[in-house]
Amino acid sequence: MDRVNASTPAAPSDDPARAAFAALRTPEGEQLLAGLRDHDPADELATATRLRRTHPAELVSAALGQARLRQRAVAKFGAEDAYRMYFTPNGVEQATRTSVAAHRAARFAGLGVRSVADLCCGIGGDAIALARAGISVLAVDRDPLTAEVTRANAEALGLAGLVEVRCADVTEIDTAPYDAVFVDPARRGGRGRIFDPEAYSPPLSWATAAALKAPRAALKIAPGIPHEAIGPEAEAEWISDGGDVKEAVLWYGEGFAPGAFRATLLPSGATLTAPAPLPAPPVGPVGRYLYEPDGAVIRAHLVADIVERCGGRLVDETIAYVTSDEPYSSPYVSGYEITDQLPFNMKRLKALLRQREVGVLTVKKRGSAVEPEELRRRMKLAGPNAVTVFLTRVAGAPTMLLGHPLG
Repeated sequence: MDRVNASTPAAPSDDPARAAFAALRTPEGEQLLAGLRDHDPADELATATRLRRTHPAELVSAALGQARLRQRAVAKFGAEDAYRMYFTPNGVEQATRTSVAAHRAARFAGLGVRSVADLCCGIGGDAIALARAGISVLAVDRDPLTAEVTRANAEALGLAGLVEVRCADVTEIDTAPYDAVFVDPARRGGRGRIFDPEAYSPPLSWATAAALKAPRAALKIAPGIPHEAIGPEAEAEWISDGGDVKEAVLWYGEGFAPGAFRATLLPSGATLTAPAPLPAPPVGPVGRYLYEPDGAVIRAHLVADIVERCGGRLVDETIAYVTSDEPYSSPYVSGYEITDQLPFNMKRLKALLRQREVGVLTVKKRGSAVEPEELRRRMKLAGPNAVTVFLTRVAGAPTMLLGHPLG
């Protein structure tokens, strides 16, 4: 296929953002950016004043803005990549975390996928991961600046030979020549997050239709999507990284399990799956042990699977806390030994913590309106001991459970 990465296109003079980005990619701009790697944002005014003595003011502003974005991007991309890449404010916000993108690329590569059409590529986070997995990528975005940033990132990371960047409307792309399609619709607008899947850009219905035309496909969606919005043709996967749910993916085509629900935990890669929704688990009294399922397990509606595995029950039919009388170990849950069960009462809790000389209090909650920081402030903690308190409901009643992590 024809490559469009041979050179960086000149920015039109009537587009200030593209002109500023083009200036950053000149030798002067690159040198300026390199010198701002360890820049402290608190000193930005003094830094700007100093740099403007020897550089154009517009270039200094662009470089300082890019330096801030690179610092923010370290959390997603790691320092080694982030300080070589380029970003836009929306690009940093919406880009896929490297660990998640690598997991997705590995699933494609494991099925023999050698080429992917990456539609709505943003600043190229997924395209980079796919290319590093040895997959040729067509990266498409309709925003000219975003497309230029993606091209620059592929070049900066030595992946230009595997990543073709095209500025175009994704709905006009012929994906037939590619082994797979990846679609990442925009889920933010001028007023923030978009919760209606049909208000995505492009809409979820279009993205699903595009996915179903391909031999294999992945569609990135918000993790809070209602399960009823997921068609029976898709395998739905929720992914957490370090305990935080990052995204959901709908997989289509050969090698995936239509109708299945999956929870994947990174960095371990542990995966829990069920071929179909499980029946509602039993509810019963709090036992000696309490388990907090990973957020991906909860989002995938696989808590019933945990209940079955540990031989336990829920503490309340609406709360995702699992309890049992015997200890249970699993990568999909955090376990605690419960020492006390009390009706919700702040004064009683404060007295108990003072009596036990608790100076470190971890607050977890489900089904409670109490803010953890406010509770800790009111407890006036002092002492050498540590306790975890769960603010929740047990059989519908506001309850406090005290305990300690297992292990």
